[in-house]
Parts: sequence; C-alpha cells; structure tokens
Amino acid sequence: MKFVRYAGQSGTPALGLLRADGARIAPLPAALSADADLVDIIAAGPAALAAANAAAANAGGDIDLASVTLLAPLHAPRRNVFCVGKNYYAHAQEFHKSGFDAGSAGSAAIPDAPIVFTKAATSISGPFDPIPGYLDETNSVDYEGELAVIIGKGGRGITKAEAMDHVFGFTVVNDVTARNLQASHKQWFLGKSIDGFCPMGPAVVTLDEIESELGGVGAMRLRTWVDGELRQDTQVSDLIFDIPTLIETISKRITLQPGDVIATGTPEGVGIGFTPPKFLAGGEVVRVEISGIGFIENTVEG
Repeated sequence: MKFVRYAGQSGTPALGLLRADGARIAPLPAALSADADLVDIIAAGPAALAAANAAAANAGGDIDLASVTLLAPLHAPRRNVFCVGKNYYAHAQEFHKSGFDAGSAGSAAIPDAPIVFTKAATSISGPFDPIPGYLDETNSVDYEGELAVIIGKGGRGITKAEAMDHVFGFTVVNDVTARNLQASHKQWFLGKSIDGFCPMGPAVVTLDEIESELGGVGAMRLRTWVDGELRQDTQVSDLIFDIPTLIETISKRITLQPGDVIATGTPEGVGIGFTPPKFLAGGEVVRVEISGIGFIENTVEG
C-alpha cells in the first residue's frame, strides 16, 4: 500500500492510496482519519489498514495524480523526527574529514554506536515544496538524501529480532542542513531544524509492499541529484547500523510511538564532501529518489 496526502482545487487535505500505475489516487473516506492525518490510521493498527484497503478496492472516481498537489504524507508527527548521523561508511569518512564534524571532535570516523539526534517536526515540508535557503544567513545549505522509517506498533525495549514487526513503512526525506550553524553551535539540532528543511514524500509505502516489490529493504537504492548531476548513489544494505539496530537502540530507553519517523542517515556525496564544498544556491533543484517509494524534488529559494 502506498499512502499519499494531497490537496485538490479546494485546498483541503485528504488521504488516498496510490494505484499500481502510479498515476491515480483512490481517495480514502474521511472517517478513517481526523484532519487527513495518516498517524491516525497507523495508530489504529491492522483493522484500519484493512479498512483502507477495502475502501480503495471499492472506491469509485479515482483522482488523477496530475490534478492534485502532493503534501507531506506525515504532516504533523506527534514529536521530532529521530535522525541518525554518520550511518554509511563512506559518508562517515567524508564528514569526519570535512571540518564540520564539530559535534564529534576527537572521535573516530566510524562510530561504534548509532549517533542519534532529532530534527524539529516543524521542519517537515511537502515532496515538491521549495527549500527556504534564505533562512540560513550563513549560506551553507546542504542536502542529505535519506530513507525514513515510519513506526507502526510502538513500544519500549524492542529487540532487533522483533524490530521489523514494529515498522509500518517508509518514505523519502531530505535532511537539509545549514552546515555553518551545525558547526558553530557544536551540535546538529539548530542547523537541521529550520522550517522547511525536511522535505518528505511522495508517499508512505508499507513494509509488505517493499518486500513484495523489491524482495526486501536492503535492495532499496537511494540516489540524489543536484541540477541533474548525480551526487549520491547507494544501496540501503550499506548502512553501518541497520534498521533493527536503530529501533533497538532508540527504544531501549525511549518508548517509540505509532507514526514516529526515523531518518536512517545519508550516504557519501553531500556538498561538504567536495573541495571546496558545494553548498546549495538559489534556483538549484535537489531530487532524492528511493526505489520502491518514488522521488521528492525541491527547488532552493535563495
């Protein structure tokens, strides 16, 4: 199942399921979710999923995808986005050498445990919304294409063996970062939490869909382009700490809740990995695509 949140000519948000052809949306009844909030369906569990599937199967009057505006599929998570730093080997090396790794001064390039931080939920924006680069007065906006995990069944003390049973699905995010703010504040929160610095979408794709379409999460391929130039290209199987490890680590002491978002980290090829750094400029277009989910594409507003 591929859940989308969209707005038609009226501007009122609604939820739907993307059809297999990728061109049509089966609208879902408003009764399944208050204010078109996908977290309501996630929290309601398997019964709500079955109801959504049945509604789509019996829906009449599919909506042409081209006639609506796609919105962030999770527009209002109950709390901050969980994020993971330095979680691909090559990126950990490039970030360590970049001079921007102020939060890990003196540490090894490859972390021996997941580096977990958060990004304000108010940074979330739609899959095709502009990135407000002008909000970073230091002119150091960078991109980070990432796979995000959406928690289905919550819990604390979740083991790696149980972890995937707690996954609802996946989406694409761009963990946009103001690098100079990240470095000068000696931590990552402010530089990553600027309004509009977390484009998300285009859909939330359920775990079973990824397994049936691709054969498993590890087969997912992540690619990022800037103005058509391929900058990032990796398989999700290259994560240093895989999804079960991340869920186990976070839930050991923090109770995960339905609808929680875990951005799993970015691969090699971010702007600060170049000499000199290739920060984003106004008018540039960043596209992040993950197989099985789709792509987001955002223009930088300078």
